[in-house]
Amino acid sequence: MAFTSICATSAVSEGQMGLFHAGKKSVLLVWPKGGELQAFRGRCPHADMPMDVATFDGKTVTCPHHNWGFDGTSGKCTTHLVRNALHPYPLKVEGDEIQVDVGPVKPPRTPATA
Repeated sequence: MAFTSICATSAVSEGQMGLFHAGKKSVLLVWPKGGELQAFRGRCPHADMPMDVATFDGKTVTCPHHNWGFDGTSGKCTTHLVRNALHPYPLKVEGDEIQVDVGPVKPPRTPATA
C-alpha cells in the first residue's frame, strides 16, 4: 500500500467532513459522530458527480445533485434500494497527518499558459 498525506489531523473533527485531493484524485474524509474517521472517493457513485458541495449531518453524507444519502460509517446508500456505495480508501493516522491509500497518484494538471 502506498499511503499519501491528505491533510493534518486538525482539518476534520468528529461530526464533520472535508474534501481533499491527492494529485488528481479527490478524497472525502468523513468522521461520523460516535464513529471513526473514514475516507471515501470524493465522487458520488450514482452519477459520478464531485462531492465538493455535499452535506453531512454527522451521520449521513448527502449528494446535492440528486439528494442521494450515504452512511458516513459504511458508505452504503441510505435513500435508495441500490448497491451503490461510496468507494472506501484505506486510511491511517501518522503523527499529526491523515494518510490515505488512493492507489497510484498522478500530479494535478498544470494550467496551460498562453
